[in-house]
Amino acid sequence: MKRYFALGAFLFFCFAFPSHGEGFDVARHKMVEEVLADANTTSSYSGVSALSPNVIVAMKKVERHRFVPDALAPAAYLNRPLPIGYGQTISQPFIVALMTDLMQVKAGDRILEIGTGSGYQAAILAEIAGSVYSIEIIEPLGKEAGERLISLGYRNVQTRVGDGYYGWPEAAPFDAIIVTAAASHVPPPLLKQLKIGGRIVIPLGTQFMTQYLMVVEKQPDGSVTTRQILPVRFVPLTGGH
Repeated sequence: MKRYFALGAFLFFCFAFPSHGEGFDVARHKMVEEVLADANTTSSYSGVSALSPNVIVAMKKVERHRFVPDALAPAAYLNRPLPIGYGQTISQPFIVALMTDLMQVKAGDRILEIGTGSGYQAAILAEIAGSVYSIEIIEPLGKEAGERLISLGYRNVQTRVGDGYYGWPEAAPFDAIIVTAAASHVPPPLLKQLKIGGRIVIPLGTQFMTQYLMVVEKQPDGSVTTRQILPVRFVPLTGGH
C-alpha cells in the first residue's frame, strides 16, 4: 500500500530484526504469520479468510529486504509500507498478498502490473505466473527495479518506463491486471487488454478521499462486474490521461 512515511518512524523498529542471513529468514516467516493473521481478521469484509497456498509460498520465498533501501533493510519484514524514494513506498506485505490472492493467478498466466515501484510485487507475481509485464512512470524507479529483478534471476518479468494508464497493448491480452496506485476510475485501455474472465485488482478513489480496493471481472459479453473489498490508502495514479 503506497503511503508516505518519515524515515524516523522506523528507526525504533530497525533494531528489532537481525541485519542479515538467517535473521532475515526468521523475520520473513514471522511477517507471513502476521499477514495470515490480518487475512483472518479482515475476512468478514474482504471475503478472503485463507490465502491460497501459492501466494503463501511466494511471500515466504521472496526476500523483501532486497527491494528496500539498504538503510531500511532491518525493517524490511515489518508488516507495513516502507519508503523507497521519489515519494513512493513498497506496499504493506498484507496488501501485496491480498491483491495477489484476489487476482487468482495461476501458473502460465500473463500478468500486467501498473506501478512497478521497487519490483517487490512483480517478484511475488513472477513466482506464480508464467510472465509478468510491469510499467513504472517514475524513470529512476523503473530502471532500478528492472535491474534488480534481473539481478535476482526473474527472467519472466519484463519492465518498462511509461504511463501505465494505457497498459501494454502489444503484450495483451492479460489474464489479470494489478494497479498499485489509486485511480478515479478503471482505465478503459486496461479493460480492453484484459481477457474474458480476467480480473483487475485496483484501488479506486482520490488521494484525499476514501479509497477502496476493488476487484473488476470481465464477463463473456464484455461487461464487467465489480466487488468492493476493503478501504485502503494509495498514492494517486499519475500520467498524462
